[in-house]
Amino acid sequence: MSPVFPMLTVLTMFYYICLRRRARTATRGEMMNTHRTIESNSRTSPLNAEVVQYAKEVVDFSSHYGSENSMSYTMWNLAGVPNVFPSSGDFTQTAVFRTYGTWWDQCPSASLPFKRTPPNFQSQDYVELTFEQQVYPTALHVLETYHPGAVIRILACSANPYSPNPPAEVRWEILWSERPTKVNASQARQFKPCIKQINFPTNLIRLEVNSSLLDYYTELDAVVLHGVKDKPVISLKTSLIDINDIEDDAYAEKDGCGMDSLNKKFSSAVLGEGPNNGYFDKLPYELIQLILNHLTLPDLCRLAQTCKLLSQHCCDPLQYIHLNLQPYWAKLGDTSLEFLQSRCTLVQWLNLSWTGNRGFISVAGFSRFLKVCGSELVRLELSCSHFLNETCLEVISEMCPNLQALNLSSCDKLPPQAFNHIAKLCSLKRLVLYRTKVEQTALLSILNFCSELQHLSLGSCVMIEDYDVIASMIGAKCKKLRTLDLWRCKNITENGIAELASGCPLLEELDLGWCPTLQSSTGCFTRLARQLPNLQKLFLTANRSVCDTDIDELACNCTRLQQLDILGTRMVSPASLRKLLESCKDLSLLDVSFCSQIDNRAVLELNASFPKVFIKKSFTQ
Repeated sequence: MSPVFPMLTVLTMFYYICLRRRARTATRGEMMNTHRTIESNSRTSPLNAEVVQYAKEVVDFSSHYGSENSMSYTMWNLAGVPNVFPSSGDFTQTAVFRTYGTWWDQCPSASLPFKRTPPNFQSQDYVELTFEQQVYPTALHVLETYHPGAVIRILACSANPYSPNPPAEVRWEILWSERPTKVNASQARQFKPCIKQINFPTNLIRLEVNSSLLDYYTELDAVVLHGVKDKPVISLKTSLIDINDIEDDAYAEKDGCGMDSLNKKFSSAVLGEGPNNGYFDKLPYELIQLILNHLTLPDLCRLAQTCKLLSQHCCDPLQYIHLNLQPYWAKLGDTSLEFLQSRCTLVQWLNLSWTGNRGFISVAGFSRFLKVCGSELVRLELSCSHFLNETCLEVISEMCPNLQALNLSSCDKLPPQAFNHIAKLCSLKRLVLYRTKVEQTALLSILNFCSELQHLSLGSCVMIEDYDVIASMIGAKCKKLRTLDLWRCKNITENGIAELASGCPLLEELDLGWCPTLQSSTGCFTRLARQLPNLQKLFLTANRSVCDTDIDELACNCTRLQQLDILGTRMVSPASLRKLLESCKDLSLLDVSFCSQIDNRAVLELNASFPKVFIKKSFTQ
């Protein structure tokens, strides 16, 4: 056979790859404006009509700006048809996550990042949506109404949440992913990423976001899923080669959900003799350990299969003192924990956030792991780990005597009685209970026995009956407290604030956002300013009673202030803000959105005089 034909085939494939790479590079993360850029790789028959549907239900999410008892700024607004789009601006009918920008990483309550986090895993929040019909996705549109650009990853799940029978296997596939990018415009847009074709139908979609590059909260209005009922026939060209196998930045095939062979790597057979270890035999053991510290977990597993020497190093428990399993939530299960167990006997920091949902991790599997690996644990992250139950918290309290940091953020399926076990962790210094069902009795017990607490988050804990009682106990028992989150606590009054201010003089961060029962006329904010001189972050969001007197007191007494949120007040003037900015040299964030006396002209003048301060003025069209 003539060599011309193989050469033509190779050239044709190369040309095709170049076109695909160019199309993907040009369109990823941008709106698709032409038919060519959204062209599907599948061929469908005329009978296989496209189904277009809005989200039916929001089934899970990691955080939201709104209250648990209303619809304003909550993730539940993503269900159904658009409420706002195509209008732009700040609207309560949209879905808003809790944070934006880098401010939350710069405040006293921020936790240190985990080592060995894959560079391609940058998701901060997520929301999961169900749709009426299972389809093979052909397109997915996200309607963004304010400060777009937060969505960085879209996944589809093979499980049908509405099926009465549990699936034998649950698979997650990445439809689209991209690193965080800055979008300069804050106006509404219809985001149309070029999604990948998958080989199973889905009605469960997950959006993951990163808001670190945004100037304000991103607001999402609706999600539209396009798809076909019958499996599309893949064209010959796309079946020959998958572009994702070539691209260097494809997250799924590197460190994300592409851990299909994780268990195989952990349980690989004993290595044969093979070649010698080269110059590695001459390196000090500690130096090799230091080099391997820079590898991600999947790379460490791959390296363990190269030779006996490196296998010994890769299985050394010293390599697993800090273990971040959150990036692998889509594949991590009981089997993975079982194979990691022998390597993690010295683990001190463990991140299992987002893992184990939909049966991936069982209570028995989690308990077995902690019974072997819990004795040295100092920090345990379990945000949005919905497999947890009372037994799990009991095991934590018994097996982790040295635990100092526990994060149960958005573990909203934990029963109230489970939280009683936390009181046994007397060494706790950090406790995050945001969006949990902790009740007042359990919390009082925790505060009574965990007197070493320095960081406490009780945001959106709706089961607490009387926050004044809680504040009184905090002031009496938690003398070392440095940060306190009381976001949307419904009934704290000036009495509770007085107990906090007098009992916790070391407070550096206090979030009293959306606490409607606090009134400036009682002197509560003046008391805070005078008795808490170390304050660096103070959020008084949506408290309309904050006035010039309160700002003047902050300027006189809290000169270390770095972040201040007084969104929504009607009684603060530009003159008092100027005095504050002159006094607080470290101030970097000032949110004056919807402050009726602070117009755009005043903001421009303040920005000109204090260019290092980010002064936010939101609007609604």
